[in-house]
Amino acid sequence: MSESASPEIADRYESVLEFLYRAPLACVRTRDGGEIDMISPASVQMLAPYARGRPLVNLFDTLDESVPELRLLVEQFTPACGTVCERLRVPMATTDPSQPSAPGLSLSVHKLDAGRLFFLLHEGDQQALDGGDPQAAVEQPQVEQPQVGRRTSDAPRSEIGAPMPNRAAIRAQLQAAILRGRTSEFAVLYINCDRLKRINDVLGHAVGDQLLNQMAERLRSTLRSNDRMAARIGGDEFVVLLGALTSQEDAQRVTRRLLDKMLQPYLVSGQTIHATVSIGIVLRADGTGDADTVLQRASLAMAEAKRAGGARAVVFEPAMQERAARRVGIEADLRRALLEKQLFVAYQPIVDLQTRSDANTSLEALVRWQHPTRGVVPPLEFIGVAEECGLIGPIGNFVLSTACHQFAEWQRQLGPQAPRMLAVNLSRAQLFEPDLVQTVSAILLSSGMQPDQLQLEVTESLAAQDESVQKRLSELKALRLTLALDDFGTGYSSLASLHQLPIDTVKIDRSFVSQADTSHHHRVLIEATLRVARSLGLHTVAEGIETLAQANVVRDLGCEKGQGFLFSAPLTADELLDWLALESRPLNRRERLHLRHG
Repeated sequence: MSESASPEIADRYESVLEFLYRAPLACVRTRDGGEIDMISPASVQMLAPYARGRPLVNLFDTLDESVPELRLLVEQFTPACGTVCERLRVPMATTDPSQPSAPGLSLSVHKLDAGRLFFLLHEGDQQALDGGDPQAAVEQPQVEQPQVGRRTSDAPRSEIGAPMPNRAAIRAQLQAAILRGRTSEFAVLYINCDRLKRINDVLGHAVGDQLLNQMAERLRSTLRSNDRMAARIGGDEFVVLLGALTSQEDAQRVTRRLLDKMLQPYLVSGQTIHATVSIGIVLRADGTGDADTVLQRASLAMAEAKRAGGARAVVFEPAMQERAARRVGIEADLRRALLEKQLFVAYQPIVDLQTRSDANTSLEALVRWQHPTRGVVPPLEFIGVAEECGLIGPIGNFVLSTACHQFAEWQRQLGPQAPRMLAVNLSRAQLFEPDLVQTVSAILLSSGMQPDQLQLEVTESLAAQDESVQKRLSELKALRLTLALDDFGTGYSSLASLHQLPIDTVKIDRSFVSQADTSHHHRVLIEATLRVARSLGLHTVAEGIETLAQANVVRDLGCEKGQGFLFSAPLTADELLDWLALESRPLNRRERLHLRHG
């Protein structure tokens, strides 16, 4: 096509090329020097063995060992456009001289204009296989041989329609985009479905697969330009390459359009499903290095989007790599900590606000980490990492077992002065363990602790998720232990839905308690929560009490118990014994607080 062609003709030309690249054809468009500017997934598959692990950047360089005359054929073709050659044999060279070369490919080359070439690849050199008889090549049907390890497209299970390009295909395209990035803007989007595991667990894997199919189709339909490629690189992960952008703002606009499209409800097997995605973006400025490096950066940005709550896009920043490296170090240290018993349990007292009696003291068990070089590591630094890497379940089980055995020992050792109740947090990972009920029952049995002395705490957002969670909570209650709703006021439930949850205690979040004495709004919310809880026969605890003023407000509003640094910080087992001894002295509470805080 002439460079002076009209815009209408140019559009038609690009439309034809886009059709060819979307069709299951093996075709490549290059510049006159062989630099690849577009390549179809089928071509990536056929050319991968010739590339021998190198990026598909220049087609002449890729095929130079097998067909060195290709470059010369193109250079010697003088017309402005036309067919350079047809069915040129491209054998697969072997590294073993004793073995013959594999049949390889055949290649047809067409010169589009003064600056561009179009290549059509054919699977196998059928004419060579048939002894050079052209007629045999026409009449003999070709049988496609399986190519182990060379697939460049992936389809979700039960997918209807064309499979998507896979990681190998997107890597090849991305590598070419990186090399062109000095003069052309591009962006990489790393997309992950936020709740696929939950959907699979509740609705089944068949529904999850169909959901992925619909997501893939939405990606295809939303990316309109032939300079944009979508690939599926994992179970619920997609990568989009946006090429030939005029500015970085173009990438942001496409991302917003994708988010809007993916947020629309899905209809799967007659069910309406609301699913969200997290997107990590790498722009050209950070798109340096090789394709794997860029994909890793996009994945880091996607993880940041997921940690921020999902259903959003985050642009990669170099600081993310530093944070990721720190998390990797913490994960390695944390795995060692579990093996070397560096974790221990601290206990924070929960006191009775109404009776001012110390006979009803309870405890909440909290995990702590005694690092060999860093000292005590704050939970905020490692709990999130533990959740991400799958260690939160083993850590939670360690805390439950350790705390129950310690509590039972205090019962035997202290008698009437021993704490009355032990509260232990239950993580999301533990709640979904199939043998959770059996694990808790076995710990109670081995420790000798009475079930009604154990209170398991779940966050409000976790308890209010769906019926399957509430069913699991009911199974735990059948063991005769009690359940508490932790951090109430920060999740998704409401006062009106409290009666639907199988709980015994509501713990009001510290974000409300901290403003109880200064904000009328927060005081009203606390009062409403306490009234509803009382009407349902639920016990109440105010978390995070740090001042006498806060304690007085929640007590006067009718809250039964309080927990916070006003009464005590989390204590080791030995420190707790000293605290209990202080509480048992014949002093009033004001005197005890004075002794604690001076």
